[in-house]
Amino acid sequence: MIARITGQISQKTDYAVVMNIGGFSYEILVPAPILQRLDEYKDEKGNVTFTTYHYFQMNQSSGVPVLVGFLNEIEKDFFLQIITVSGIGPRAAVKALNKPFSEISRAISDADVNYLKTLPGIGPQKAKEIIAKLQGKVGKFGLIRDNALSVQPKAAAPDWAEEALAVLLQLQYKR
Repeated sequence: MIARITGQISQKTDYAVVMNIGGFSYEILVPAPILQRLDEYKDEKGNVTFTTYHYFQMNQSSGVPVLVGFLNEIEKDFFLQIITVSGIGPRAAVKALNKPFSEISRAISDADVNYLKTLPGIGPQKAKEIIAKLQGKVGKFGLIRDNALSVQPKAAAPDWAEEALAVLLQLQYKR
């Protein structure tokens, strides 16, 4: 079993990297939020270390070894929780985890079906299954520091005084 792997990344795709290690090239599946942060984790020689989940994808006539890479054990633990949901295998989980893990964890804890439906391959029924299986189990993953990835425009802070005044005027109070 391959627990960790360190090497130089020679190629990136949407959901994988190819690493050169001692004359061998390994394809490692990597969730999108982790791919976006790889440059922060390179050492002085340009190497990256992945904590890996190693499994065999079984076909009718053969088995193919597959590696899924994470930057730390906490991200791997979150992934392992996700694949316990019926119908979500490792490859589907890698594609579905395309937003920061902390946000996905909060959506599960808050039973936010609409947020989970925005993940690739997750429909309304699968979102409900994820919540039913994992709610109350993934709260600790909300502390993962990966929020820098979510570039969401901040809404202007509402002017509560103006809003309160408008409501009072509608209730026929005098200005």
